[in-house]
Amino acid sequence: MSIETDIKQKKFRSVYQRLALNLVYTSNWLEYKQLEFFKEYDITSQQYNVLRILRGQQMTPIKVSDITERMLDKNSNTSRLVDKLLAKNLAKRSSCPNDRRAVDVVITEEGLQLLKELDPHVEEWENRFNVLTAEEAEQVSALLDKLRESDS
Repeated sequence: MSIETDIKQKKFRSVYQRLALNLVYTSNWLEYKQLEFFKEYDITSQQYNVLRILRGQQMTPIKVSDITERMLDKNSNTSRLVDKLLAKNLAKRSSCPNDRRAVDVVITEEGLQLLKELDPHVEEWENRFNVLTAEEAEQVSALLDKLRESDS
């Protein structure tokens, strides 16, 4: 469906307003779809993002502040997210040997197992984007990068 149909708006002030609203609407749509998907696994998309980051560390501990830098959602409260993962035994923490004020986090076997279970479902979810050709997907990504670079 078109953005016009979805938000019941016939005219836009400009093509740039249409683009801005379409990006926000689509971003929220994707977020809602992810929320529905991760709900059955009792995690949020932000918690999933932390688990992905931890798995990428390959069992090397990482500071919470370093996780924050890698988060997709820069407004996430990473400490709170890590606490939730600790409570679910999906991650564990220890004091950082170099800085007693810092906390190191590593994924647990249970966390790795959850990701292993999620991987085929996430891949299937990502396949919804194959309505675009690989070339179109590259082009959209490049355009989104260009939009973010304009803020530098």
